[in-house]
Amino acid sequence: CFIVHYTKTVVTAFGDDEGWDRELGLKTEIVPLSKPFGLYAGNVFQGIVKMNGKAVPYAKVEIEYYNRDKKAIAPTEYMIAQTIKADGNGVFTYAAPRAGWWGFAALNTSEEKIKHEGQDKDVELGAVIWVQFMDWKEK
Repeated sequence: CFIVHYTKTVVTAFGDDEGWDRELGLKTEIVPLSKPFGLYAGNVFQGIVKMNGKAVPYAKVEIEYYNRDKKAIAPTEYMIAQTIKADGNGVFTYAAPRAGWWGFAALNTSEEKIKHEGQDKDVELGAVIWVQFMDWKEK
């Protein structure tokens, strides 16, 4: 299948923290229900999975830690990319166990196909949002 991901992150700028929960109208997207910045490690992030502007009930959401320097070691392979399900309203909740960047990807199959070499191929649509969780700073 072909893969099309719509990826976003939300940052605050110039002291303004409005609009972080705004739906962008993408083909598929995760709309934050928790402010997706200014989060501590251990806080929860909540979002709603949407496709064509409508909530996706029981959507699967994959969560993965951006292990940039490869210093973090997951206790088992099953914990590298975790999967949770949204509820019947498309809402999911996740508590990040450590500081850093976390990617949330809701993957759904599009009704549309892409023709490749004369054959119709499935298309996976991914709603992706990156969220940063921070540690407390010491004086």
